[in-house]
Amino acid sequence: MLDNKIANLFQMDSATWARHANPWSVFTRTSVLPLLIVAVWSRVWIGGWSVVLVIVALVWNWVNPRLFPKPKSTNNWASRAVLGERVWINRDTVPIPKHHRQFPNLLNAIAFLGLLLVIWGLIVLSVWPTLMGFVLTLVGKFWFLDRMVWLYSDMQDATPDYRSWLY
Repeated sequence: MLDNKIANLFQMDSATWARHANPWSVFTRTSVLPLLIVAVWSRVWIGGWSVVLVIVALVWNWVNPRLFPKPKSTNNWASRAVLGERVWINRDTVPIPKHHRQFPNLLNAIAFLGLLLVIWGLIVLSVWPTLMGFVLTLVGKFWFLDRMVWLYSDMQDATPDYRSWLY
């Protein structure tokens, strides 16, 4: 599955997931797309040096889940969203309820469509598709995260591991 490939790309082991469950990690990671937008748009002002800013944003995306300590508690919305993402990625091993199987894919598709708008807006340097795509991407992502909170609530007692993530 694509989710597993992305997790593997980010080398998200149990310790990294635990640190990413810190709300500071969750909310500061939302800065990646705006940073990328500014970095790509800045090619107008700084030319090829904008690649450096793109690299900084991508490094931030990779470092972010590792930067913050494991949270004192995971009993909050942001942490539960991350725990739900772990459940979602593991759905081939531990099946999830039927009502959780399709809608997250739709939300990811919405976020992806937003990302395509952002890319197009950046290529043609047009504010409106870039802004519209950014909003669509954020709406899709945060709605997905909210669904992950619900998924984790439904699945937290499915395995001893899942149960241990909430403290």
